[in-house]
Amino acid sequence: MRALRLEMLADSPLAFLETLADAAARPHDEFAARIANDSTARGSVRSIAEHDGRLVGHAAGFPAPDDPELAIIFGVYLTPRWRGRGLLAELIEDVAAWSRSVGRPNLMLEVVVGNDRAVRAYERLGFVDTGVRVPHPTLPTLTELQMRRTA
Repeated sequence: MRALRLEMLADSPLAFLETLADAAARPHDEFAARIANDSTARGSVRSIAEHDGRLVGHAAGFPAPDDPELAIIFGVYLTPRWRGRGLLAELIEDVAAWSRSVGRPNLMLEVVVGNDRAVRAYERLGFVDTGVRVPHPTLPTLTELQMRRTA
């Protein structure tokens, strides 16, 4: 998982809330503890795709704190070789199934404005641009757009 996380940050540095340097500097023990904690957290989900012993995709979700019908999808990533092969739909559907199982019928995610490839991919999966724009949480010069769909 650490290798996939570092790949995510190197490939798509604007999409995640951590820098490659910060993640690479984290000791293995701290990283392992973080993943173990996330894996046992009852209020969230993490979907991982693996091929030939290597992790190639990731998507996660958690309940929106201010909307009891909404789950927020985050940390979506596919190794470049696996893009366009239907794996994104599987990862998102895993999160959607979890969302439905915890009584949250709606999904929301945010995409950096200008990441048109990601927007098109999410549109193919039924997400719709809500028109809401928010500042990027760590890079205030960037804006993110919100997309939603039913779970």
